[in-house]
Amino acid sequence: MADKQMADQDNRFTLRLEQQQGFQFLVSWDSPDVPELLVDEPAPLGHDTGPSPSRMLVLAVGNCLAASLLFSLRKFKNQSEPIRASITGELVRNEHNRLRIGHVEVELQMGAAADQLQHLDRVLEQFEDFCVVTESVRHGFPVAVTVRDGSGTIVKQGGMEAPIEG
Repeated sequence: MADKQMADQDNRFTLRLEQQQGFQFLVSWDSPDVPELLVDEPAPLGHDTGPSPSRMLVLAVGNCLAASLLFSLRKFKNQSEPIRASITGELVRNEHNRLRIGHVEVELQMGAAADQLQHLDRVLEQFEDFCVVTESVRHGFPVAVTVRDGSGTIVKQGGMEAPIEG
């Protein structure tokens, strides 16, 4: 039982945001060695002084896929660096005219020719399955939301419903 609790704690992480001004927030990571990051919304809402949450989500999908491809290539002792990625996200409006990420396109380029790589068919068959972010986004995940007022009192709580399987 203690081992399971330790494993669960190792799989959890907490990031911190603190509003700086307008829609700018300073991100503090769960590692003191990682520099803080300023995020912002694009104009006219924000001032474009840092990446927006939408761009960070699209980046996370592409970065995770690139890292998963590298991991899968290295499993078979392949050297295919550098891996490059071009990631395109498109914002669309839903039925309530709210912006959402409509889709993400990721183009990955390996640094070696296909005929120089061992077991490339197996690499290509499995690398996406190792990508935590892409597979999470593709299948959806519940998000719990708690809102507290200035005194710490909870004013809203909810949102852990499971995604609808279709």
